[in-house]
Amino acid sequence: MHQRSLLIAALLAGVRAQQAGTMEEEVHPPLTWQECAEGGECTEKSASVVIDANWRWLHSLEGSDNCYTGNTWDEELCPDNKACAAGCALEGADYAETYGITAEADALTLQFVKGENVGSRTYLMAEDDESYQIFNLKNKEFTFDVDVSKLPCGLNGALYFVSMDADGGQSKYEGNKAGAKYGTGYCDSQCPRDLKFINGEANVEGWEPSESDKNAGVGGHGSCCPEMDIWEANSISSAYTPHPCDSVEQTMCEGDKCGGTYSETRYAGTCDPDGCDFNAFRQGNESFYGPGNTIDTKSPMTVVTQFITADGTDTGKLSEIKRFWVQNDKVVANAESNVEGVKGNSITSEFCTAQKTAFGDDDIFAQHGGLEGMGDALESMVLIMSIWDDHNSSMMWLDSTYPEDADASKPGVARGTCEPHVGDPEKVEGASGDATVTFSKIKFGPIGSTFKAPA
Repeated sequence: MHQRSLLIAALLAGVRAQQAGTMEEEVHPPLTWQECAEGGECTEKSASVVIDANWRWLHSLEGSDNCYTGNTWDEELCPDNKACAAGCALEGADYAETYGITAEADALTLQFVKGENVGSRTYLMAEDDESYQIFNLKNKEFTFDVDVSKLPCGLNGALYFVSMDADGGQSKYEGNKAGAKYGTGYCDSQCPRDLKFINGEANVEGWEPSESDKNAGVGGHGSCCPEMDIWEANSISSAYTPHPCDSVEQTMCEGDKCGGTYSETRYAGTCDPDGCDFNAFRQGNESFYGPGNTIDTKSPMTVVTQFITADGTDTGKLSEIKRFWVQNDKVVANAESNVEGVKGNSITSEFCTAQKTAFGDDDIFAQHGGLEGMGDALESMVLIMSIWDDHNSSMMWLDSTYPEDADASKPGVARGTCEPHVGDPEKVEGASGDATVTFSKIKFGPIGSTFKAPA
């Protein structure tokens, strides 16, 4: 033990951030996407995806001892945040065999459970294969195909953007040899505290293993940044949701001051954990999305999201987030809200204010900058594709009645047709491990360039 301590001290003197392992070569699954120009001419981009650092094997820098096993840290290798980062390495990944992540041409498929692994979170890499692809979404549209036919209640096949650093924070934190290549630097509007590394240091201090999740826990720090949920969905319900924060860049927070899902006080932090969501079912349009509905989730679909600015420029103020759908060669406008006092079929400042009033929700969205604040963050965003279940609320906020003790007839409470708790993790992990989501045909460009809108 004394020798081990001396080794950690020696390592700590030279480095202070997470390291990259050498036991398995890190090879990113290739994935193509298309960048489009005015008029609809599109160019194929050769890119790849990388799995988030939180899912990787973390072991001693000079050996193969686990720094983290199950949901606990090794006390000798990780006595504190800095020593742990100095003495532990993130290892390369076997994407298909360990995580159930496969890519073919322009399609990425994520399997829910693969062996002992549950869920995954992946980022789109730039063509250099060393940094994340950065998107400026303002005055642009983002289009993709998705197949959610194999996603039951309780699961979420998500495609979204956050304002992470393009290099995973590597240039900000001296000694960080892992960076974007190993999936570091995550943040979102929940200011997640389940991350093993934040700002180049481990999150071991104050770490409390989860009582329900054998792989997770909550540490003393969180990582905050704006989040644009283009797509959170399964075969029953879908939602798109902007989540602004006070800062447009990634910031570290402390304990329960982080707010969000992982803290005692949800609204204590600098981000809006609720956002302003558009879920057709929640807006009273119960026959729009789902099996056999207007948008039939038994078949793949094309999802188009437009980020409209007030002056029609890439630097103007965000004024509307508009949704179109394409299925069976038919363009379908987004569902209209049927909630009294909440009109429209897109996200605008007026829609969000009216929705918060109608649902009796605190307008945390406006307190953190609202739609304009979200627009400020959209100029530099990283694309994420993931599949996950929910140990906090069983995904009832997406596809069931939530809060579960509320009157389902009250506006905003019913989010989908799933029975409460049918999506409990122990149920879906046992019964639906083979569930998958497939994202494909990603296109990005000026408004009107990625699909043909109705005249």
